[in-house]
Amino acid sequence: MLLQNKKILIMGIRNKWSIAWGAAKVAAENGAELIFTFMGEENREKIEELLSEIPYKKAIACDVSSDEDIERAFKEIKQEYGKIDGILHSIAHANTEDLRNQFIYTSKEGFAHANDVSAYSFVATARIAKELDLLNENASLVSLTYYGSTKVLEGYNVMGVAKAALECSIRYLADNLGPSGIRVNAISAGPIKTLSAKGIKDFSTILDVVEKKAPLRRNVTIEEVGNAVMFMLSDMSRAVTGQILYADSGYNIMGI
Repeated sequence: MLLQNKKILIMGIRNKWSIAWGAAKVAAENGAELIFTFMGEENREKIEELLSEIPYKKAIACDVSSDEDIERAFKEIKQEYGKIDGILHSIAHANTEDLRNQFIYTSKEGFAHANDVSAYSFVATARIAKELDLLNENASLVSLTYYGSTKVLEGYNVMGVAKAALECSIRYLADNLGPSGIRVNAISAGPIKTLSAKGIKDFSTILDVVEKKAPLRRNVTIEEVGNAVMFMLSDMSRAVTGQILYADSGYNIMGI
């Protein structure tokens, strides 16, 4: 029970195929007290139906493109539950046309949107949590990234740029928050058939390549990535910060 009595906030829960859901199930099995945020009050019924499968404290609608909405949600959490021990940021978005077209044709608005939602929202999350004194000593912040941040993958386009910005932000945040005992890391997951992945052109081809070339000769599951998240949220990783941990069957080490 690596997360026994730890209060963990999971931001960006969407459906049963999402990495956030895999992480939530693993965290619940390991004793965590879970709080969730999701996008859009209109999705509440669907989200609460999903979350009924595990024990949890609360689900709050939160638009992470708005600092004010993040602050509102965090104030509500602190008022009801006090300080928390960890946050999983499982949020990213890019406009469909900016994934389907060549990267050179990325719109200015699309570039700003992808970086705002996928990278800056994590910076805002960390800052607002610190300013509100929401985090316990030795708290852990974790986000999710992908191999396309360091290598060119057809169809990943502006999301690769946003994930690169996120990974760089991880390092700067780790330096800023380290003196307060707060750790900041990311998990780089292998390709998984999430709702977001549907926007990537020929995504099934990426799955096939990983299965053939990764050292473990298979793709990963949301539960396996959830295990990596749990490690980063637990006291087992108290000496780890500013890192990108790959949970991708080893595919990232391979050349051609």
